[in-house]
Amino acid sequence: MNSYWQYVLNAAGMGNKTLIWVTVAFIVSSLILFVIVPTERQRIRTALLMFALAFAGLLIAGLLFDPGLGDKQGSAFRWVTWGARMIESIAIITMGSVLLFDVLMDAARLKPPRIMRDLLVAFAYIIVALMLLARHGVDLSGIVATSAVITAVIGFSLQDTLGNVMGGMALQMERTISVGDWVRIDQQEGQVKEIRWRQTSIETRNWDTVVIPNSILMKGQVILLGRRDGAPRQHRQWVYFNVDFRFAPTDVIEAVEAALRAEPIPNIAREPAPHCLMTDFKDSYATYAARYWLTDLALTDPTDSIVRQRIFFALRRVDIPLSIPAHSLFITEEDESRRKRKRSQELEARVEALRRVELFHTLTDEERQALALRMNEAPFVRAEAMTRQGAQAHWLYIMTKGEAEVRVAVDGSGLSEKVATLKGGDFFGEMGLMTGEPRSATVIAMSEVECYRLDKDAFNDILRRRPEIAEDISHILARRRVELEGIREGLNEEAKRLRLRHAQGDMLRRIRNFFTLEKDDSERG
Repeated sequence: MNSYWQYVLNAAGMGNKTLIWVTVAFIVSSLILFVIVPTERQRIRTALLMFALAFAGLLIAGLLFDPGLGDKQGSAFRWVTWGARMIESIAIITMGSVLLFDVLMDAARLKPPRIMRDLLVAFAYIIVALMLLARHGVDLSGIVATSAVITAVIGFSLQDTLGNVMGGMALQMERTISVGDWVRIDQQEGQVKEIRWRQTSIETRNWDTVVIPNSILMKGQVILLGRRDGAPRQHRQWVYFNVDFRFAPTDVIEAVEAALRAEPIPNIAREPAPHCLMTDFKDSYATYAARYWLTDLALTDPTDSIVRQRIFFALRRVDIPLSIPAHSLFITEEDESRRKRKRSQELEARVEALRRVELFHTLTDEERQALALRMNEAPFVRAEAMTRQGAQAHWLYIMTKGEAEVRVAVDGSGLSEKVATLKGGDFFGEMGLMTGEPRSATVIAMSEVECYRLDKDAFNDILRRRPEIAEDISHILARRRVELEGIREGLNEEAKRLRLRHAQGDMLRRIRNFFTLEKDDSERG
């Protein structure tokens, strides 16, 4: 048995202790790498299997060893020995590549291209194979001459394939295109998912995978979307819309830019800020474009949709409709009585909305109708800011549909907390309308919201005709404020009465000052 083991050691080309140490070191390092590099576990399993096959080959070579021949063993022994040592070397090189590229280089934060790793490992395989052949007495000059001829034949017959391989090498070595980049190639847009030896795989937004030969990437034009040196990845999007010539471009641009900048939109960069510009004149309308910078290039269509919704509702709030081409013709049979009935129904809906507002309980039906005629529709899309804390806004919103969230800033930290939810029938902004006080909270639409907007100018005429209304309104505003303070501060009834008396006088004074009623009273006096 000892002599057989000596034959195995002769085949391995190393001593007993050396073979044991190599085997133990290989197995231990494999187990450690298996734990710390989970992404390469398949490669490690393969290396372990090859090492086991190499050891089995050495055992077979030991059986083929003839002690009477000495160093001149038969071809069977020599080729089995060469094969076992070659497989063993491949296993060790494979494990060494995992240690070098996945542990040491990762620790040094170096990310060489995958193709470089493959080339270095393949080069190491070739060098070891030639060294083992030379050690077994093979004349390498003949192999080199033969391989040169074979290489020429293969190179001529596989020009396209070699072009793809060389293209893949150039792409990875130069890092012109990297995995994760968004590219446009011949009207195809997608994200680079894999760069292999022969081809590059690109996944489109339509859930398709486009496989492009690397030679085409090297020869054609490739646009890297949203990529610029020294700048974050963001791609400019254009959203076009049309408005006819009846409306001033400055009004259109102002309304759209205010809507796009008021409340941040997911996946849109803050800087550069979204903006709007006029791009062209047509027969009966002007073409506009909202431009913004997209930060997640996978979400072009959903983000464009949100921007279009903001544009649509922003233009509706300022009574600017989107244009209809001049050649479009709509015929609606509608008599005068039907038009009057529709106007009457709309007016009644507005009056009913005013009746639900406690501030206007003392108004007459005629006064409510006068206000209803002066109110404007103010729709908002989901996630849009209806008003912001600290803003100067001299108008009141009356919600008729949808849901909104009231949020208050926390100690100037930039964070906010939800304090209330508003639904159809609720109103807000009464202090801004009656006293000019800045908004005390931010209101965000949580769904599509329909509401009416009542401005100071519309209410001004009624107050000037009946200044005594200010006293009733001041009492309502003061009571609402004291009730809120009582909840926050835990006031008893007596404290509430004292505070209400003072608050009503202060509120009346502020209303008179805001609407300049004191001056009008003195002039009438």
